[in-house]
This record gives sequence, C-alpha cells and structure tokens, in this order.
Amino acid sequence: MRTDEEILAALRRGDEQVFVELVRQYQTLMLRVASRYVRSRPVAEEVVQEAWLGVLNGLDRFEGRSSVKTWIFRILINRAISRAQREGRTVPFSSLGGEGDGEPAVDPDRFRPDSDRYAGGWKRFPDPLPEQRLLERETLAMIEAAIGQLPDRQQLVIVLRDIEGWSADEVCDSLSISEGNQRVLLHRARSKVRSCLESYLNPAAVLT
Repeated sequence: MRTDEEILAALRRGDEQVFVELVRQYQTLMLRVASRYVRSRPVAEEVVQEAWLGVLNGLDRFEGRSSVKTWIFRILINRAISRAQREGRTVPFSSLGGEGDGEPAVDPDRFRPDSDRYAGGWKRFPDPLPEQRLLERETLAMIEAAIGQLPDRQQLVIVLRDIEGWSADEVCDSLSISEGNQRVLLHRARSKVRSCLESYLNPAAVLT
C-alpha cells in the first residue's frame, strides 16, 4: 500500500501506473456518487472524467491538508454539483432541506454508542438470524436494494461509511457536511436498512 506522499510524488512525476491504479480503485464508487447528483449515467460518466482531469490539473496546488482520497472525491462532488446546478437539478449537499424530518426511525438504543469501538453499529442482529443468512446472495441483494431506495444524501453517507469503510471525518470532509449532519443521515439510513432487513429475515415478527 502506497502512502499519500508516495502517490502524490508518483503522480507529479507522471507515473501512469499509479494513476491507473487510482482509477481502478475509485472509478466505480465515483460513478455511484456522481449518479446521486446528475440525471443520467452518461452525464455521471462525464462528471467522473472531468474529476480525473481536475485531479491531474490540481496536483501542484494540492497542499496535503486532507487525504488524497477525500481530495479526489471533493473534486468529483464539486464537478457534479456544478453540472447538476447547470441542469437545474440539485441543491447543495450540505443543506439537509428537512429531509426525513418526522420520519420513523429505529430506536437509537439499538445502535452502539459513540464511545464504543464500533460506534453506530448495531448492538445485535435481528433474531432469529442464522449467521449464514447474512452471507446469502439473496440477502445481500436485498440490502443493496434497500440502500438504493434511500434518499440520495442518506445513500451516499451509508455507502461511504458502511460499505467503503470511510471514517466520519473522511465523509464530512469529502461531502462538506458537519459531523452532526453526517450522524443524522447515517442513523436514518441504517435505521431504514435494518428495518428492511428485519422484515425480510423475520416477517412474522414484524406483523406481531
């Protein structure tokens, strides 16, 4: 694994292999993120290409105040927002806009506290839950579908945090949102996905 300093040094001296590795590592996720802002996949693909050009053109100006990863995604999101605003499609991501106000959510006590090593994670999975069921292709597809039905902001945060394994700071830095907003969006997203998972794995319990 290369450090950020090694990646930057390689990119600045024109190492194409390192650039290709970055594209392979982030291209799919970048396309998914861009798609939350613009209206079609072809436009999202154009935004991703513009972002990579922005990365190359901005190498000399990057001061290393954030990680290379969050810097790349901040460029991507800025490009996506600019493109979407020209199309009259979006508002700034940092504005919650009342999204989800008053919506039902899973009791916060069912998630691990901020002081826990795995803060925000579920304390326990729905019962009964044979471990192998979580690994079944059908179950994973259901979880992916549940995430895909979330509002754009919630979907982005849960994908970055729980699928890509980003830290809260990395998400806040990339999306230009506060820690409070990140926490609210993540909790609402996790609540909805857990509710779908419980309904799928134990529908009888939901009806009682």
